[in-house]
Amino acid sequence: MIMFKNIVRCFAVLILLSSAATNAYSASKTVLVVGDSLSAEYGISRGAGWVALLDQRLKDQKLPVSVVNASVSGETTSGGRTRLPALLSKHKPTIVIIELGANDGLRGLPVAAAESNLRAMVGESRKAGAQVLLVGIRIPPNYGREYADKLFAMYGILSKDLKTPLAPFMLDGVAQKPELFQPDRMHPLASAHPIILGNIWPHLQPILKTK
Repeated sequence: MIMFKNIVRCFAVLILLSSAATNAYSASKTVLVVGDSLSAEYGISRGAGWVALLDQRLKDQKLPVSVVNASVSGETTSGGRTRLPALLSKHKPTIVIIELGANDGLRGLPVAAAESNLRAMVGESRKAGAQVLLVGIRIPPNYGREYADKLFAMYGILSKDLKTPLAPFMLDGVAQKPELFQPDRMHPLASAHPIILGNIWPHLQPILKTK
């Protein structure tokens, strides 16, 4: 009899744990990705980019989360800031992933301007009721090491100032391997995108679990 009661208790605990895990994702969510060519599947097959892989992972895990990819090749922080209000109004996201800044860097635009634009985008997203994940990028040092370092550091400063989660470097484990890039040496091959998702997922998952 005692053994039977213990089995029942263990079974009840397992049910509660399972229920808690399910409830963590119980509310339906929409993830809006606002990025540039690194998120827009530039030069690779449709469905091979990290955003599509994220969508598939969420579906495989049967999580009530939809993903909207509003990334545009060549996008700058200024362009993203301009487009964001309409995107927020249309999609009403619960989470906004902002992956911008690389094109600002490649064009040598002022870091202060990029920071101002990203800061405004975080504010607009929060005003619309969404949580934000910033995604950092580092441009090659041949664009000027001091400038490249300043641009990269900007993401950490914003994350700290705004108390916003940050995926520090989306190309970590990719940038160091030339064989993972397309002939232009700027855009990752499809084979690199699972690595990119691996760099972003640990910072996104805790946000997905919040109500």
